[in-house]
Amino acid sequence: MLSILIWIIFGLVVGSIAKLLHPGDEPVGCFPTVAIGVAGSFVGGAINWVIGMGAGNYAPAGLFMSIIGGVICCMLWRLYVLKTSPSGPKSFFTGKKLR
Repeated sequence: MLSILIWIIFGLVVGSIAKLLHPGDEPVGCFPTVAIGVAGSFVGGAINWVIGMGAGNYAPAGLFMSIIGGVICCMLWRLYVLKTSPSGPKSFFTGKKLR
């Protein structure tokens, strides 16, 4: 039970920092922020494993790599939201409609 609470708090911290570092104005609540932080930790762990610094595949990473993974998850989320917008696809960098 305590480990789940620790993952939620860690995910909230990492997700909040990643959202601060990633530009964009998507209003995302508390639960998606935690999900971005936890997913970022696993993405950071995968990056650690690929470059040879991690223990095993899909192992959670430390704070720094988790934040990098969180920023990558924010970028992927923004790309998904902009491409599936009800008003049509939008540019990743400007947010303006493509066509």
